[in-house]
Amino acid sequence: MKILAIESSCDDTAAAIVEDGRVALSSVAASQIEEHRLYGGVVPEIASRRHCETICQLVDESLERASLTLKQIDAIAVTYAPGLIGALLVGVNYAKGLAFATQKPLIPVHHLRSHIAANYLAHPQLSPPFLALVISGGHSHIVLADDYTHFTVIGRTRDDAVGEAFDKAARAMGFPYPGGRYLDQAAQQGNPSAFSLPHPQIADAPLDFSFSGLKTAVLNQLHNASQREEAVNIDDLSASFQKTVCDLIEERLFAATAYTGQNKIVVAGGVSANSGIRKRLQDKASQKGCSLYLPPLSLCGDNAAMVGSQAYYEYQAGVRAKASLNAVASLSIGDTVCE
Repeated sequence: MKILAIESSCDDTAAAIVEDGRVALSSVAASQIEEHRLYGGVVPEIASRRHCETICQLVDESLERASLTLKQIDAIAVTYAPGLIGALLVGVNYAKGLAFATQKPLIPVHHLRSHIAANYLAHPQLSPPFLALVISGGHSHIVLADDYTHFTVIGRTRDDAVGEAFDKAARAMGFPYPGGRYLDQAAQQGNPSAFSLPHPQIADAPLDFSFSGLKTAVLNQLHNASQREEAVNIDDLSASFQKTVCDLIEERLFAATAYTGQNKIVVAGGVSANSGIRKRLQDKASQKGCSLYLPPLSLCGDNAAMVGSQAYYEYQAGVRAKASLNAVASLSIGDTVCE
């Protein structure tokens, strides 16, 4: 089964053709990073406009690279939730029009489910059940995947997502947007024990995350040093921040394996590209005898191939969208995919 997939949930417009949920026949994207860098973050109105400008071209390019025509496509898939509402609407409405014009089934796909599905493209042997850690700019979840379309959230952030904390801390340190990757690079040169940073705990929810206080601690370090006219070793502060994030993630993720009895772990989302997190989880999984699945760096960020992969399993589960499909800004990964 060949699915044409569209992704426009934030600032990357993407299209892909995926076969049987496991093989990406093509995958193309247009990044807006350089433009949003001027403002220090994503400007929703600009993102929506750029999606409008590029989506037609990218769909055509994805078909051309796969050497296919629309007639040879079996279904259209699109990310409909969660994300920036204006950005989502561009993809949803384009997909609805395309499905109507071609009389193809329309498959609505949840963005976080897609990130998990990126691992199906990279690891052909992977199948549920498993425990998934979803870490991105807007989300930090520990999820139990019972099968391809049923998910239960057992841990989540109470405030900032981990990617948001990385970017805000990085911005305070003077790194350009998006700062997480630059902080990661600096951390590799620094001393992770140079600064003592807090390890927030949620008393009534030991599997939940809290990153806001950690981010604030970094801001306070920088502010206090500025008040005293002292220099801060940014490499050391980056390394200390990254180590603390790794501590928090490792502690909760492996507590979740003990809680659920599940020793198969899937990591997904943009922050899964972080070198410190990847190494820490690989080391701990090996020590604990857990199977760990990480997406390649090319599939960590937003892309349409992951949408096409998850769409295949949604389709097998009978999920279809009506012409009334709408974009949804916020929706739990465990909620039933809307029609």
